[in-house]
Formats: sequence, C-alpha cells, structure tokens
Amino acid sequence: MLELTPVLRKDSSKPLYIQLADFIKHEIRNKHILPNEKLPSKRKLATHLQISLNTVQAAYDQLCAEGYVESSPRKGLYVQTIDEEYKNQLETKASPIVKKPNQQKVVKIDFNSGQVDRKYFPYNTWRKLSMQSIYEDQNFWFSNGDPQGEFNLREQIAKHLYATRGVICQPNQIIIGAGTQVLIGLISLLLGRDKSYGLENPGYHRIRVVLQDMGIETLPIPVDENGMDVSLLNKSKANVAYVTPSHQFPYGMIMPIARRLELVNWAEENNGFIIEDDYDGEYRYKGKPIPALQGLAKNSQIIYLGTFSKSLIPSLRISYAVLPMQLYSTYVKQFTVYKQTVSRMHQDTLYHFIKGGHWNSHLNKMRTLYRKKRQALLQAIHRHLDRNVEVIGENAGLHIVLEVKRDLSEKRLVEKAMEFGVKVYPVSAYYFQNEYSGNPKVILGYGGLTETEIETGVELLKEAWELE
Repeated sequence: MLELTPVLRKDSSKPLYIQLADFIKHEIRNKHILPNEKLPSKRKLATHLQISLNTVQAAYDQLCAEGYVESSPRKGLYVQTIDEEYKNQLETKASPIVKKPNQQKVVKIDFNSGQVDRKYFPYNTWRKLSMQSIYEDQNFWFSNGDPQGEFNLREQIAKHLYATRGVICQPNQIIIGAGTQVLIGLISLLLGRDKSYGLENPGYHRIRVVLQDMGIETLPIPVDENGMDVSLLNKSKANVAYVTPSHQFPYGMIMPIARRLELVNWAEENNGFIIEDDYDGEYRYKGKPIPALQGLAKNSQIIYLGTFSKSLIPSLRISYAVLPMQLYSTYVKQFTVYKQTVSRMHQDTLYHFIKGGHWNSHLNKMRTLYRKKRQALLQAIHRHLDRNVEVIGENAGLHIVLEVKRDLSEKRLVEKAMEFGVKVYPVSAYYFQNEYSGNPKVILGYGGLTETEIETGVELLKEAWELE
C-alpha cells in the first residue's frame, strides 16, 4: 500500500477531509505521488490513519472533483497527469503547504577540512584484500565478533602506535569503534556522567555536542599559543580534559613538552583523566613527528584516541581508543554488553592492509602529496592575498586557519565567498559561544582539492573579498 502520513489536526478549523485532500494534492504536485499511481482503498487508509471511512470518502470525492485523481470502476482511484504548464500555475498560488526552496549557490571550490584526496586511495589493493577476507573466512564473518574489535587488527594498531607515536599499550587496551563520537560516548560512560569535561575553546565541536547530548557538563578552557591553558584548567572544576596536543583543532599549534608535563601533573594531582585526540598525527610537514602525550604519563591517566578517517577515507568509519588499565578493567566488568560497531570484514581488510605494509606505503605517498598541496595553498595565498591575511597552523594536518585583515564580519566573508562559488568555513563554529574577538577567521581545508582548484579558489577569494 502507498504510504500516506499526513499530520491531521482535529483541533484545526479546517475539516479533516480537507486537510487530507490538501496533503494528497501537495504530494501529487511535488511528485511524491506519481501519475497513474493507485491510491490506497478507502477502508485501508481509514484504518491506517485511524479516521472514519466517511472522512476518507469525502477527501477522495474532493480530489476527483478537482481532477487530481480518477476513479476506475472495480479497480480504484488513480492519480492523473498534470501538464507542466498548469502545474506551474498551481505552484504560484499562495499556499501554506507548498514552499519553493531557495536556489542553492553552485559550489565550485569547497575548502572542506574533513575531505581527503580519494583519487589516490589504493582501490585495487583494498578490493583484493576485501575479497580475500570474504573467500578465506566465509561463514566466520556472519557471527558477532569481539566487542572490542578483531584482535589481529588491535595487535597491528598497537605495534604501529608504539613505533610511530610512542604510545605504550597492549592489544587488549584497544577498543575499536565506528568513529570518534561513538568512542567518546563509551568513554563518558566508563568515566561516569558525573564528571566535568574541560574542552579546548575553540575546539572540536562534535565532541562537545556528544557530551552535552548525554547531559555531561562541559567547561570551555581557552587555548593560547601552546594549546590548552592548564593554569585556567586548574582554576576550573574539570576532572577530565579533552585535548588535541599534536595539532590543536582548529588553530594547529603544538603543545610543547613543558605544557604537556604541566597537563600530566594536573591529572595526577587532581586524580583526573586526559583524553588525547590524535586525529591527524600522521601528517606533519615541518620538524620531526611529535610523540604522543600518552607515553609521558606514569600513572596511565591518559586515554588515547586515533582514527583512520584522515589517513585512509572518512567513510571507512574506523577509529580506536587506547584505555589505561584501570579503565580497561571497568570496561571488561561492565561494558562488554555493548557490541562492536564496525564491520568485521572491514576490520579484517584493514588488518591485512596494515600487516602487508600497504598502509605505510599509502601514508608516505599521501604525506608527499599533501605537502605539495599545502605548499601550493601557501604560495597562492602569498601571491593573491599576501599582506591582507595571516596564515595560522600551516605546519601539520589538512587545513589552515586564515585570519583576514578586512573590515568585514566572519559571516560576510563566508557569504561573499559563496557568491563566487567558494565554500569556506567559519572558525566561530568551534567556540562555545560561537564568537571571538579580533579579526575574522575562516578555515581552509585542502586535502580534497587539486593544486589547480586550490589556486582558483584563492583567486576567487581575492575577488570576492575585494582585496588589493
């Protein structure tokens, strides 16, 4: 049966049969119900909507009278075709139901910081390893796996983290999940909802949203040129600190060793926890890779988060958390009831991908590629925008922050860029109060763009913002 789900208000001054008839006319005009499609029988629709048969009969009579449907003897009611000429006339009449959406601007260049270059993803290798997993272990994948994730994948992650990020852990401390937000939800349950979280301000807003949706108190802790201001963290009542020390989001500064030790000391003195989100630690273009904060903690009060979204593709939805042993014990006792959220086949494919050396090869290739894109962006900014802007956080990751020295609000910068088909992103979205002082700033992500698109995008920004 064709599903019709109108909202019929019995307290309205408009009769129910008119409300139903108007709804069906709206669906026909907007092609949600197509020509020659059969409407439900009067009895079935009355039962479905829990209204009287007479109400449906009256609505159908009205539709027949206006020519929207036609009754075929012993067959039912069928929708009639409305010529486009007359359909346009119907749509121009005032109606509280029919609203034409505003014309969307065409996006030519999208500086989205969450995009990666998909053209260089090793599709053939991934496809081959996926098929290998299916053929070798057919029935094995049909059952539920380990709630923590496949052990062989966790083993490879542990080896990689120790070799490249200095993270000290065993495979049983790792929990795999479908994205960082899923893992943050689990971690908040492990720590208890009575905790207060100190979050970087500005910082990654999606983490803040998850915590607030769970009813957890979140406290804005300002950042300075060295990351989260631990002196202000000490003055707050926070007992959990969420930080991005290797590449602060969105400003990109690195937390130096002195500040890191200060943060570790805060956790030890306050019996608190640190959540270290190393969301794009693989991409650093100046100096040596920064070791993870996790390796500094003697009392293991740091929860380390990582993801494959930046190093492979976002849609893979595979992230991981490294729990300190005390939290792992709590997890085993109380939270293994939560089933694994990532496909076992994807986990096995990724295991073979890492073990076979394909991930390291891919990372090396992408580092070189993104380094070239970063250089192309900085050179384009120097050529076209130069003294009118200041670049912030250009030494790592897949985005920069652009401070614009122009007498325009952040909102107008974004709007004027969009008028020229260029999509840039406001920094204010990452502040607790969605506002900040000083010159307006926008985020430019370059991972998903070609060097030509980067050049074109910056040229268009100069024109849109009317910079000399």
